[in-house]
Amino acid sequence: MTNRETTQRLLDQLPQTHHTVGLGRKRFRRSKSTPVSEIAPVEINEIKNEQSLLHSKSILDKLHPSIRKVIVYLVIYLGIGTICFYFVRSKIKGKKIDGVLDSLYFCVVTMTTVGYGDLVPNSATTKLFACVFVFSGMTLVGLVLSKAADYLVEKQETLLIKALHMGCIVGPGEILEEIETNKIRYKCFMVAAFLITLIVIGTVVLARVEKFDTVDAFYCVCATITTLGYGDKSFSTKAGRIFAIFWILTGTLCLGRFFLYVAEWNTEKRQKEIVKWVLSRRTTNVDLEEADLDDDGVVGAAEFVIYKLKEMGKINQQDVTAVLKEFESLDVDQSGTLSTADLALAQSS
Repeated sequence: MTNRETTQRLLDQLPQTHHTVGLGRKRFRRSKSTPVSEIAPVEINEIKNEQSLLHSKSILDKLHPSIRKVIVYLVIYLGIGTICFYFVRSKIKGKKIDGVLDSLYFCVVTMTTVGYGDLVPNSATTKLFACVFVFSGMTLVGLVLSKAADYLVEKQETLLIKALHMGCIVGPGEILEEIETNKIRYKCFMVAAFLITLIVIGTVVLARVEKFDTVDAFYCVCATITTLGYGDKSFSTKAGRIFAIFWILTGTLCLGRFFLYVAEWNTEKRQKEIVKWVLSRRTTNVDLEEADLDDDGVVGAAEFVIYKLKEMGKINQQDVTAVLKEFESLDVDQSGTLSTADLALAQSS
């Protein structure tokens, strides 16, 4: 009896209970003691392939939409840029190492506005390409990569809060409250730590790979992440340019976010000072007159809250007017309150 007939005979003796795997395929239940190699090896391989495919899909699904968008846009931008500059590589002058690597490196240096000058356009065509890619690259950095950076920083805020409260038991509620209270400050801390790490890594790589001394390596790092790009020091080896493709993107973006978070932190501190002043000052009769929105001589809790929020700068009169207009349009029976009947009548009309 052949192996195929033996396998079929064993399958016929198994219970006929099955469930669908994929489209139109059935997977039979088997005894745990039955050797895997004797029971439908083809079907088992198909199941393993499907499981690996589902695993890869689950990894992609776990990525935040902002990260997926960044990956797609970045691959498209760098792919198109690399192809374009590769075909006109003969019109680019400077120290060249590898056609594809140099094209990708030139894309990143152009996109981040570093502009070392080690590779420069040398014809009208390449100059026009560079103009297009520098503006589109700045747009990509400003609109897409920045959102991804915000997301990555926010993901690390929980770890930072737990590290700052290492000796205490911090629950999810306390973590959320702490994040909302000092959100911008923690973002500054996270980006500053990441920026220092990138500076150290860049300095070490330049010293070891490009053979710069420590001062020149640090000087090149600072000139790069601030996008000064003097050009007297740059990446000139194959390994260095491979590293630069990733490091320049993260370094320049990180420094930009750091300055933005510092500005937001200062704005937030000023806003908190205004809120503290508004809540601590004494309420006068003039305040009550301004808070009386319906001019009935009495200030309710809602009117008082709106007035204080206006003083804090969180809302303005235009916001209040727009909300009141919406309320009046929904209040069909003009009772001064909203009900499900009002909403039904407003929607039907």
